Amino acid sequence: MQLNPYLTFNGQCEAAFKFYEQCLGGKIVMMMTHGESPMSEQTAEEWRDKILHAQLTIGDIVLMGSDAPPDYFEKPQGFSINLQFEDVAEAERVFQALAEGGTVRMPLQETFWAKRFGMFVDRFGIPWMINCSEAA
Repeated sequence: MQLNPYLTFNGQCEAAFKFYEQCLGGKIVMMMTHGESPMSEQTAEEWRDKILHAQLTIGDIVLMGSDAPPDYFEKPQGFSINLQFEDVAEAERVFQALAEGGTVRMPLQETFWAKRFGMFVDRFGIPWMINCSEAA
């Protein structure tokens, strides 16, 4: 079994996934618009350039997403995407990159359980946690 987060966006999925690809060093392996789908003729003209499905791989991790139709979009809440690091410098780099233009909820700092831990909501409204474990 593999657990893959599936994120929904309010029309910003393409920009978000290109941003995540850059910040996380991943690769977008699939991105299809509504206009590219077999259902394009049944899709409203203004919605055809929105993302029907996107998939980003980062090593063996898969992150998926799409643009939610306007009447179905809900602001993300009740979860965070957690990224676990062993290297402090890489945790700091990713935190700074992904948090740019977003809202930091807890600055990246040393805690009693981690070399670094921080929380933010990125510029696309997705909540994240960055955790850099203590050395064994």
